[in-house]
Amino acid sequence: MNRSPLVLGLTLAAITVALDRVSKVWALDAVFDPPSRITLGPFLNMVPVWNRGVSFGLLSNDSVWGPWLLGGFALVVAVALMIWLVRAEGWVLGAGLGLVIGGAVGNAIDRALYGAVVDFIDTHWGDLHWPAFNIADAAITLGVGLLLLDALGIGTGARASEGGRTSDE
Repeated sequence: MNRSPLVLGLTLAAITVALDRVSKVWALDAVFDPPSRITLGPFLNMVPVWNRGVSFGLLSNDSVWGPWLLGGFALVVAVALMIWLVRAEGWVLGAGLGLVIGGAVGNAIDRALYGAVVDFIDTHWGDLHWPAFNIADAAITLGVGLLLLDALGIGTGARASEGGRTSDE
């Protein structure tokens, strides 16, 4: 069994959690207290957003149980992905799983600490704004993209017509 995907995935998960925590501590100090908008360019702002739901604020509610249920679910998903990571073959799969695991853990930490996820990155084109997000969300998105590439056999040395498997398996 090749341990490289496991090491890569665990390393990326740890880096993701660390960068996510550092960026959120900065944002809480610089953007949330007092609430302010920091313009970094023509398409990028830092803004204070407490996300009490899931992706893009879906399922948002003020229930006392909401953060614990969503955070607990994220940790269950992270454990399931960790089991997959242990069995992973190939760097694309290992990297994708590591990024998703790190992002899920980063946002679960927020739910445990604050009852909501700290979102602060605001990208826009003119008046069209993408929902605010954070480093964990970006890692999850990138990780899912890598999982899709792996499933299609892109970047893995396998062809999608072979079900993502190489001839030497």
